[in-house]
Formats: sequence, C-alpha cells, structure tokens
Amino acid sequence: MPTTLRIATRQSPLALWQAHTVRDQLLALHPHIHVELLPMTTKGDREQSTSLAKIGGKALFLKELETALLDGSADLAVHSMKDVPAQMPSGLAISTVLERHNPFDALVSSKYDSLESIPDHAVIGTCSPRRQAQLLKFNPSFKIVDLRGNVGTRLAKLDSGKFDATILACAGLERLGLESRIAQTLPIKHCLPAMTQGTIGIEIRSDDSAVKQLLAPLNHRGTALRSDAERAFGAELNGGCSAPIAAYATLSTNEISMTARVIALDGSEQLETSGTASLEKAKSLGKKLAIELLEKGAQDILDNAELGLSV
Repeated sequence: MPTTLRIATRQSPLALWQAHTVRDQLLALHPHIHVELLPMTTKGDREQSTSLAKIGGKALFLKELETALLDGSADLAVHSMKDVPAQMPSGLAISTVLERHNPFDALVSSKYDSLESIPDHAVIGTCSPRRQAQLLKFNPSFKIVDLRGNVGTRLAKLDSGKFDATILACAGLERLGLESRIAQTLPIKHCLPAMTQGTIGIEIRSDDSAVKQLLAPLNHRGTALRSDAERAFGAELNGGCSAPIAAYATLSTNEISMTARVIALDGSEQLETSGTASLEKAKSLGKKLAIELLEKGAQDILDNAELGLSV
C-alpha cells in the first residue's frame, strides 16, 4: 500500500474545498498515510474571455489533472462530477463518488427573491446552456449574458450591477459558506439539475488497485447508482455540460427513478420523460430515457443547439 497519496486539484476555492474534504476523509480512514494536494491551473481556468461551449466545454477543467494522473505525478484527482465527460480517457476511471450534496440550482440576486419576480427583459448571467435554455423557456424575454469564472468572480460581477441575477449550484454556495446568497432554490419544474450536480468524484488510474482499495470505503452506493443513471443518459445522447440537457435521479428502497430533459437553447421546445427501474438497472434506465427522447426528436434539438453555441 502507498504511504503517500497526491491529489491533483484545480486552484479555485471550491475545488480546494472538495480536495480538502477528500483528504480529510482519507486521513480519518488511514491516519498512517500522508496526503498531499497538488493545486493546478487548467486551460478552462485560464481561458476566461470565451464561452466554454466554444472552446471545448467543461472537460477543459480536467485535462491537466488527468495528465498528472497518467504521467504518475498524481495518484488521484478530485472533480465536480458534473464537469466529468461521460466517456473517460483510456487508462483512467472514476472509482469513487462521495455522498451527494444539494443537487439543485440557486437563483442569486440582490434585487429579486424568486424567478417569478424577475421582470421581462432582465439580464441574467450564466455560462450554462442547460440553465440558459430553461430560463428562456420560463421567460423568453430574458437577456442571457455569458458569465464565467469561479463562484467569487461571478458574485463580484453580479454585485457590480452588470447583471440582475445569476444561477449557481446550491452545493457550491453552501460548501463555501455562501448559502445566504441563495435567493431561491429553483424547483425542478423550472430548472432540472445538471447530471450529477452536487457530487464529488475521485478519478484514478484504472489499473491502480492499491489506491482504489484505499478509496473504496469513501464510495457512497446510493450516489453511485444515481450517478450511473444520469451519466448513462448523457452518454447515450453524447452530451455533457455544454449541451442543454438535464437529468435527475432519486432512490427509494428498491428502485431508482429519473426525470430527464432536452431543451432548445432558446427555450422554444422542451422534451421530457421519466421512468423507474430496479437498482441494478440504473444505467439501463438512463439509456432507456435517452432513447425515448431521441425517438421524440431530441437529436434535432441538440444539433441546433450545437450550431447555436458555435456561433
């Protein structure tokens, strides 16, 4: 067994919070191990002037971390699972997911306390096609303006008066002690969450059985099942965080249920489906719901969204 574990992480406050959480849980389980953090700046962090969708999507936040895993300079990498593409690079795997935190989206505004109270033609900042599409479905008059940066940067831009509101993940705000900034937790009828939102994932080399064994007690089975279903939905649609798609799974004692959506980028069309399956068929449920939406015409919506995002 290794005596030192090196965790690759981005340098943003939220990413460091996540990495420290993994480190603390590892040390609680294995107090004899030394755990080091290797903070890195990724291309996604450096390229702040261009829409993520135009330069490669949220996978740009992973490449440097994954390179460190593959060349052996890191033993594991900690990610927000919603940033992780459905298709993993050869030689790497998500071995572990921590228990899911709040998966929902938050309206953040100093002017308005609910989505319903925001007036026509308000300026809302977001870099998420999923959020944009659902906001415009709610009110087509909203002006959506690209807003990038870490949580602190986005809040500073909002507070400077450049935007009337923004939408951020509840989990990120809560983890940074900023839950007071949540004006409204958005109901799923208006904003279905991103696949695996609120989940911390740990990536390792696929053949590193020793590290996998050390991490195994951290894996939360219920969260893993929900992640499997939601990621299978995204994989079947070949869509990630740069596509206007959403999926949210819940568990009962013996079953998993999921609701999924594909939304036109301008909010003009939305396809939705839902279903339930036994726990052992979580991945099959995600794939099934994706196929149902494809049969209803989801591919045309996704193709048009891709064209719109590339302009």
